[in-house]
Amino acid sequence: MTPQSRYKRRFDLAEFYDAVVLLPPQIAALAANRRRTTLDGPAVERIMLAVTEVNGCPACSWAHTRMALREGMSGEEISALLSGDGEVVPPGEATGVVFAQHYADSRAHPDRAAHDALVREYGPERARTVLAAAHVMHVGNMYGIPYSAFVSRLTGKPYADSSLGYEVGMQVAGAAVLPVALVHGLIRSAAGAPPVRFAAG
Repeated sequence: MTPQSRYKRRFDLAEFYDAVVLLPPQIAALAANRRRTTLDGPAVERIMLAVTEVNGCPACSWAHTRMALREGMSGEEISALLSGDGEVVPPGEATGVVFAQHYADSRAHPDRAAHDALVREYGPERARTVLAAAHVMHVGNMYGIPYSAFVSRLTGKPYADSSLGYEVGMQVAGAAVLPVALVHGLIRSAAGAPPVRFAAG
C-alpha cells in the first residue's frame, strides 16, 4: 500500500453515521444479487473500484484490488480504474461506473436525474445493485481513509493534513456509533424509507 501525503477526500463522524443508516438495505440488495446475479462479480468490483478511486482510500484500494484479481480482472484494468481511466470499462457497464463515480463525488447524495438515468438504462433490479455496491464501498472508504492515514503515520509518513486525534477518533467513535446507526437503519428500512438520499434541489 503506497501512502499518500494528503487526504483526497475526508469525512466526519456525522457523515459516517448518516451513511451507515443507509447500509442495511444496501447489504440486503448485495445479498440478493449473489442469489440472482443481476450484476456479476467483476461488474460489482468495477463499481467499488470506481468509488474508492474518487474517495482515495489506499486500504480499500489494496483490499479490492485483491478481490478484483480473484474475480478474474487483469492488473491493467484494475490500475486503469484506480487512476480514473474508464476506457477499460465494458460498454454495457459504463453507465454504472459513471454513476458510482458520481455517487462518491456527491458524498452519497446523487442527483435524482442521474439515478433515474441509471434505472432507465439498467432496469430497477440491476440499478439497485449498482447503488448498493457504490454505497457499501463508500461506507468502507469513510472508515478506511482515516485507517490508511493512521497506518501511514505508523510507518513514519503522516498525512500532511491529518492528525492522530482524527485518525484514532474516527476509528474508535466509528466503531462506537456503528451498532446504533445500523439499528436506526433497520428501523428506517422497515418503515419503507428509500435506500438513497438525493441531492437537495
